Amino acid sequence: MRVFVAVEISKIQILNNVQKFQEDVKINAKPVRIDQIHFTLKFLGEIDEELCEKVKSVLNEISFSEFEISLNGIGGFPNLKNPRVIWIGIQKNGVEKLGALAKEIEAKLALLGFENDKKFKPHLTIFRVKKRIGDVSSIIKDYETTNFGTEIVSKIKLKKSVLSPKGPEYSDLLEVNAK
Repeated sequence: MRVFVAVEISKIQILNNVQKFQEDVKINAKPVRIDQIHFTLKFLGEIDEELCEKVKSVLNEISFSEFEISLNGIGGFPNLKNPRVIWIGIQKNGVEKLGALAKEIEAKLALLGFENDKKFKPHLTIFRVKKRIGDVSSIIKDYETTNFGTEIVSKIKLKKSVLSPKGPEYSDLLEVNAK
């Protein structure tokens, strides 16, 4: 099964703001469904049932306090001149706290043989670009400082991802609450 560790956005106002942005901005890209918007803390890839149970045990041992993140700013990977992904970022204090949580998860899962990923860059993917759309920086410029709202991070989830022609379908395998 294909799995990852994530923080979901649960505040309706933020999701409504994201959806409004997806509707307002006119680019040739596929919007991510609102019910699938999340921060990926660690992508684990394809694992079997036995390893999944070990991952659950490790994640259940992680202890963190809830914290706040402010979602604002728009960007693209690799950049806005030729994006493959359009994303929403978070303010600096949230980057540090979410980064520390991701680092702890990565360190604990390394004990199970998972390799360290590239440097963690917290972002919410809101569009996936299938065909080259060229430079969208002038379109996105008007939204660069948009504030989408503040979310309280109070849980992490182990998610299963099943790929289909309609896009990925996610389901929860485990939820770990802040202590």
